[in-house]
Amino acid sequence: MNVPVPPHETPTPPPPAAPDAEARQWAMFAHLSALLGAVVTGLWFGFGCFLGPLVIWLLKKDTMPFVDDQGKEAVNFNLTLAIVGVVLLLFSIGTFGIGLLIAWPLGALIALAWLIFTILAAIKASEGVAFRYPVSLRLIK
Repeated sequence: MNVPVPPHETPTPPPPAAPDAEARQWAMFAHLSALLGAVVTGLWFGFGCFLGPLVIWLLKKDTMPFVDDQGKEAVNFNLTLAIVGVVLLLFSIGTFGIGLLIAWPLGALIALAWLIFTILAAIKASEGVAFRYPVSLRLIK
């Protein structure tokens, strides 16, 4: 039975389809690949943390909308933290090492938060829930 909608009310759009298992898995990999990137580029202060999410996002963005969303989220968050890392490094160099008294503890706290949020994001993505990092520059839209 089809009920007509009064002209002054607009119908609500249907809810988006839940991502399938493959999309959830690739979205989880997009978040977790940041950990691999940080380990591989660890000699350079882990600045490569955005490379894994970037590769996965570029490969899957056109075929899987959930991976497109979560891949962009992972790339933006990890690029934000890479920029913060570069700023802390430049601050330390610019102060001839004295800035390390501030940069090292702050960097350690940021690294711990990064690890926690990356794991939380991967868990949420594996459940099919879109995760939003609390602090992230939206460089890729």
